[in-house]
Amino acid sequence: MKIEEILKLENKCIVDIRDAGTYQRDHIPGAINIKIQDLETLPKDKPLYLCDYTGFKSEQLCEQLNQKGYESYAIDGGYYGYVDAIHSFSCKEMERSIIKKFRKEIWRKFTKAINEYQLVNEGDKIAVCISGGKDSVLLAKLFQELKRHGKVNFDLVFLVMNPGYNDMNYNMIEVNAKRLDIPITSFSTDIFEYVSTQSGAPCYLCARMRRGHLYHAAKELGCNKIALGHHYDDVIETILMGMMYGAQIQTMMPKLKSTNFEGMELIRPLYLVREDDIIHWMNYNHLQFLRCACKLTEMSEEQEGVSKRKEIKNLIKELHEINPYIEANIFKSVENVNLDTVIAYKKDGKRVHFLDEYEEK
Repeated sequence: MKIEEILKLENKCIVDIRDAGTYQRDHIPGAINIKIQDLETLPKDKPLYLCDYTGFKSEQLCEQLNQKGYESYAIDGGYYGYVDAIHSFSCKEMERSIIKKFRKEIWRKFTKAINEYQLVNEGDKIAVCISGGKDSVLLAKLFQELKRHGKVNFDLVFLVMNPGYNDMNYNMIEVNAKRLDIPITSFSTDIFEYVSTQSGAPCYLCARMRRGHLYHAAKELGCNKIALGHHYDDVIETILMGMMYGAQIQTMMPKLKSTNFEGMELIRPLYLVREDDIIHWMNYNHLQFLRCACKLTEMSEEQEGVSKRKEIKNLIKELHEINPYIEANIFKSVENVNLDTVIAYKKDGKRVHFLDEYEEK
């Protein structure tokens, strides 16, 4: 049912089944937010109008609810149907916003990282890895703009791995790719299923397995690089996490040569882009993307809240209130390491201690 017709009705209950964080950012006026498993707690005295991201899941749920005595309808196109009706979304306008409105915050920082860290070279074939989240999708659009307006000739593949997303989440990736004119190449793995059966640190294992599969798929497609959507905030959080939980000083590098896939390289072109600016771009264009869509997160929404990265993110936020330069200082700290003032460091896997050369000095 079309949103324009629904909004005119008096006796209605619009139910948004997306996650709470996404709902809070933007939703249909008057909609309530409720988990899928709690739908049957709603009263049957008025029609229900279900809204997910694309309308895909709502149609399935309405069939189940109607069989149980509810009067329910799926909103055509879900949240995006609402955006199209109210905000007249245009892919061209969204692309223009990257170059115009977000030129300073996003485009210039993207191209600065490309140039400063020499991330893109003549003749490269780059697999832009799209997880479905805001960072990787923005990265794909930035690369499209770079190819249109840049001076270096290179090829692109937009690579989507399905590690075991549920149908609603994978449908959202496909719908976003179509809306944003990103021609994706997809393949599937059973990573989520495997990781959910393992003990220890599931996120670490998942990340390693995903990267290995991405390298393999990209190499088969003739690529020499994979591009990931890690941004500036990921970098500074990694620095602090290494110090506070790993007893080491290290950073997330802007590029890395693969040790397991000969001739392959990993690049991070969003290295200088702040997460808040990515969120601003997303909200400005009324876009919705996946957050963490793994099986473990689906089973427990609290897991993200107690993660080490979340703790570090909150700590940096608190420190920023005391010192507004804290993020820049953390970022620059790994550019200003003075080896004469550290007890020990590692080089090519070998530990070097200050006493090794102390007497000679």
